Amino acid sequence: MIHNLELQSSVFNQYISEIRNCEVQGDRMRFRKNMQRIGQIFAYEISKTLEHELVEVQTPLGSKEMQLAKEFPLICSILRAGIPMHEGILEMFDHSDSGFISAYRKHDEVGNFMICLNYVSCPSIEDKTLILCDPMLATGASMIVTYRELIKNGKPKHTHIVSAIASAAGVDYIKQHIPEEEYTLWVGAIDEELTAQSYIVPGLGDAGDLAFGEKLQH
Repeated sequence: MIHNLELQSSVFNQYISEIRNCEVQGDRMRFRKNMQRIGQIFAYEISKTLEHELVEVQTPLGSKEMQLAKEFPLICSILRAGIPMHEGILEMFDHSDSGFISAYRKHDEVGNFMICLNYVSCPSIEDKTLILCDPMLATGASMIVTYRELIKNGKPKHTHIVSAIASAAGVDYIKQHIPEEEYTLWVGAIDEELTAQSYIVPGLGDAGDLAFGEKLQH
């Protein structure tokens, strides 16, 4: 199942337009805030898919039965670009546990790259609902490497993969490497083009740099 939120008419598209807009991107605080808002909206949409139960809530004047989630998902993000979106999702699922993974592209002398992981910190995901977020889904390779690393220590009940902007190739890569019954993909937009360096076009640039400043290249 793929949910592309740009196909709906809502304020969500305003936030997507601002993270893409060169004139707005120079304001790092606004970029981070918009990523948080995008994360919040994704979390709200995901909350509708969770299993709920009737719970009696006591008020000062009586009681009320309400439909509440039976569990909160575990939120895992790819550092460093995923932090603002992670914060937005966590603000909505404020009882959730969190995990973090450092994944990066290691380039060789001719411009080819491989995905490297050098840090994983995550609670058990066994039989839990997992939200795995990264603001950009370009080739899809880092998402698959991350997912495979996580499931070495347990299999989630279901995985929600969340990206603000995806490429069509990245979406296809996810389809090819994770059985469709195991995941739901949530995206804010799907762009058709990838450059030779595997950057999304029109995309938005480097989400990590826009949120936190340009990094040194190694």
